[in-house]
Amino acid sequence: MTAEPVATDDVARLVAATKTFGEGDAAVTALDDVTLSFRRGEFTAVMGPSGSGKSTLMYCQSGLDRLTSGQAFVGGVDVSTLSDQELSVLRRSKLGFIFQSFHLVPALSAEENITLPVDLDSGTEVDREFLTELTEVLGISNRLQNRPSQLSGGQRQRVAVARAMIPRPDVIFADEPTGALDSKTSGELLTYLRQAVDGLGQTIVMVTHDAVAASHCDRVVYVQDGRLVGEARNPSVDDVLGKIRELS
Repeated sequence: MTAEPVATDDVARLVAATKTFGEGDAAVTALDDVTLSFRRGEFTAVMGPSGSGKSTLMYCQSGLDRLTSGQAFVGGVDVSTLSDQELSVLRRSKLGFIFQSFHLVPALSAEENITLPVDLDSGTEVDREFLTELTEVLGISNRLQNRPSQLSGGQRQRVAVARAMIPRPDVIFADEPTGALDSKTSGELLTYLRQAVDGLGQTIVMVTHDAVAASHCDRVVYVQDGRLVGEARNPSVDDVLGKIRELS
């Protein structure tokens, strides 16, 4: 049975979240009793050294992985109580994902890739007006009939952003979205994400190692050894670099 939503002002949150991989002497704790909230209409970066647990935090918060103990809420629903099928429905209707490797379907056009989450969600239809708005803002409205192989890396990334946004999800999770892009394309993508937050009220949680990317965010959360070790609002590039040096 699907869990009933719990009233909350947060779009997503972790409560005493712990994730352990392996058993016995080989056990590794990737998340260690983390409690953290993500507010609606806010752009948050999650940063930390390699192996700090930042990607595990995102995967457990989004239901892509399950916690060992604790709770992960999305839209007031405790995803740790959901079956695999219920999780799939929630991710399709409530969440958006942007990955470094794009994950576009080669045989589909750009438009078909963008609308895929809505097409897979029975009983829903694509908001054509919103699709037009999205693709115009992202600068890909003249590439909708092209397949991924006919697009540049930057264009493929923008298609992935539009796909994440088209269902109007409660929150978008972005895993190193600028990692495979040059500085110019990376800057353009971050500008689009910033516009999505400011103009559309979108909530974005972005795992990144890039101080410039983090400086586009409203808030940066720092993770080390699976624990929260700091938080800053409206950080500058120098602020972020200083904190990362401190953690390294």
